[in-house]
Amino acid sequence: MTARDELSLSRDGVADPVAVAFDAVAERPLSPHGHSAAATPRALGHPHAHESARAQVAGNASYIDDLPELKGTLYAAPILSKVAHGRLNGVDAAAALAMPGVRGVVLSADIPGDNMLAAFAHDEPVFAFDTVQHVGQVIGVVVAESVMQARRAARAVQVDIAPLPAVLDPREAHAAKSYVLPPVFVRRGAPDEAMASAPHRLSGRFETGGQEHFYLEGQIAYALPLEQNQWWIHSSTQHPGEVQHWVAHALGIDNHAVTVQCRRMGGGFGGKETQAGHLAVWSAVAAHKFGAPVKLRLDRDDDFLVTGKRHPFAYDYEVGFDARGRITALVLSMFVNCGFSADLSGPVADRAVFHCDNAYFLENVQVASYRCKTNTQSHTAFRGFGGPQGVIAIERILGDIASALGLDAFDVRMANLYSDEPLADGKGRRDTTHYQMRVEDNILHELMPQLEQSCNYRARAAEIAAWNQQQTALRRGIAITPVKFGISFTATLFNQAGALVHVYTDGSVQVNHGGTEMGQGLNTKVAQIVADELGVSLARVLVTAADTSKVPNASATAASSGTDLNGRAAQFAARNIRDNLASFVCGLDACGAGEISFAGGEVISPKGRRSFDEVVKEAYANRIQLWSDGFYRTPKIHYDKTTLTGRPFFYFAYGAACTEVVIDTLTGESRVLKVDILHDVGHSINPAIDIGQIEGGFIQGMGWLTTEELVWKADGALATHAPSTYKIPATGDVPEHFRIALWPEANREDNVGGSKAVGEPPFMLAVSVYEALRHAIVAARPQGGSAAWTPVALQAPATAESVLRALGRLPA
Repeated sequence: MTARDELSLSRDGVADPVAVAFDAVAERPLSPHGHSAAATPRALGHPHAHESARAQVAGNASYIDDLPELKGTLYAAPILSKVAHGRLNGVDAAAALAMPGVRGVVLSADIPGDNMLAAFAHDEPVFAFDTVQHVGQVIGVVVAESVMQARRAARAVQVDIAPLPAVLDPREAHAAKSYVLPPVFVRRGAPDEAMASAPHRLSGRFETGGQEHFYLEGQIAYALPLEQNQWWIHSSTQHPGEVQHWVAHALGIDNHAVTVQCRRMGGGFGGKETQAGHLAVWSAVAAHKFGAPVKLRLDRDDDFLVTGKRHPFAYDYEVGFDARGRITALVLSMFVNCGFSADLSGPVADRAVFHCDNAYFLENVQVASYRCKTNTQSHTAFRGFGGPQGVIAIERILGDIASALGLDAFDVRMANLYSDEPLADGKGRRDTTHYQMRVEDNILHELMPQLEQSCNYRARAAEIAAWNQQQTALRRGIAITPVKFGISFTATLFNQAGALVHVYTDGSVQVNHGGTEMGQGLNTKVAQIVADELGVSLARVLVTAADTSKVPNASATAASSGTDLNGRAAQFAARNIRDNLASFVCGLDACGAGEISFAGGEVISPKGRRSFDEVVKEAYANRIQLWSDGFYRTPKIHYDKTTLTGRPFFYFAYGAACTEVVIDTLTGESRVLKVDILHDVGHSINPAIDIGQIEGGFIQGMGWLTTEELVWKADGALATHAPSTYKIPATGDVPEHFRIALWPEANREDNVGGSKAVGEPPFMLAVSVYEALRHAIVAARPQGGSAAWTPVALQAPATAESVLRALGRLPA
């Protein structure tokens, strides 16, 4: 058997369709331009390479810092607060202004428009004035003739700040009723009565840390003044439309005078959804003052200090349950560390509320969400957008229940899944969330047992238990955890998208849509969709840079909805052109438009076949429109933000992961040994990209829960602000046994190509790592004795120190 034969077979000897698809691409000869000589009949469902992959590998893909700079370009660097909270008395820039190449300093008084950012809460200044709210808050920028001149000068600026008391802990903020937004409460059933009558009860508290986005391309913006007070902004942003609005607001001009463009980002992960807008505004205000183009690129240390992270959470819970581990009552409080301003903390905290059920029915539940104001960076969107912080809460609770009852945690999780089972009172079924959305597409009752069988979970769990009995220092653990993740923006208005498709007279196709490419393959998938809609090869379709002058008012590329929204809008635009061409051909051939088909680069009618290029030329000669716009808005969704009830999601994406770990009980060190994933992406548009997203999401989630520790010192300074002190997973942390399979069923909702979103859901599969570590810690506890059972107090991230504390070998 050859290596390719082995790749194409699953563990059970059954052909793996994804591997076979990869083989088909590998076997197909390439043209001199790198495209298949014999084009795939359809683009959808095939693992085409990322549209920029060759350019990126060759170093030919341009990012903002690669763009040619206009003559006279200046460079900005931020002046940062060194105090967590204080009264800003003054700024002395004399030393900086005396340095070579320095042109000047830009402060709040230099802003021509509003000195507050155009964020929805209107609670964050462009530059700090009157007070500073965290270490690293930007007070202004120094502008100079070179990058290093600006950075050195910024550090020479003297800032007079009178310190004020700082709050760094969300529980402390909650005690003081210090919030960036009002608390939110969701209640269903009778949790108090159900708790009182529960056969078993547990309570506990724990915390999850934040996470640095650590995109490869840091935050950057390049602001170019144009004629007649018009502006061109290059921004590494997930939301060009918001950058446009923020810049116009700060400059005191209309949106139409600002054009924002983004060809690609070197990673975003949510960190460039709102906070890329800060750099664009700072650059534009500086460019306005000096009448010259200004570029601002944060170095990595400043990026850590200035920008927000994944929100750290603290939790208190009490849970009631029966003898099989089924939850009968849950009271959960979540204390969200939002930082000093609201940013996106409201919807992030809301999504944590939406996902604190994960895959499980909660009949009697009360959830409290406190949006706590602290003197740290304003925390922001991060892959999963609050979902991971909700999911880990219920998974930890179920793990505690299983351990307390001496049951297998997989069985406890299966017992709690949403299902069609009637409620005891006969008034409904176990299929409706605590926010009143019915779970209509649940596949976990089939998916989880399939993963259990394919990864040989039962035998491995028994083998691990026996192995642990023989060890003195090492302990292994194993866990299967599911994910049910809602797909759509919870703010209903963002669930819309537009696109433009142009067919040129040579038959080539150009697409522009409102989404942004950050490495996730959005442009590749959109090109595949358009290629199939027009029946042409993928090589004929080019997707261009996101540009606010082409598609206005576009939503952020976030919420895993980039392909769902922009792909469907582009499909509709292409369909309009196809219909124009079909009507033209049916006129030539005296047939119905429904008899015309487009495939394989041809337009086919009952009278014969014509090449697509030929039809396009003839249509142009007959003045047929060869370009169109497309618009899509997500159906079925509705949501009442005052009660947090409704149907905020179009559908759910599902998956499950089985993870095996080992810990060293003497040092606290741990390693992930094996990972098996079965994940639901519907009918995959591009299996290669989807598998890459699953791999990347899982490893990033593993980092959040194991090594990526953010440490703020007592004075509010972030101690872990560089790669030397902040540890993201490296290649050596990826387990050799890392197997991914795709669930074969199409999306049950009418989504583009039968696909499902894949960006965020796999992140939460890494909760299985955390639960496997807790399983290993349980195995390290002394067996027997009369001591009452207590929960495994493992804080996340589960660093070596956290593991030792959970083992009782370091003080809590």
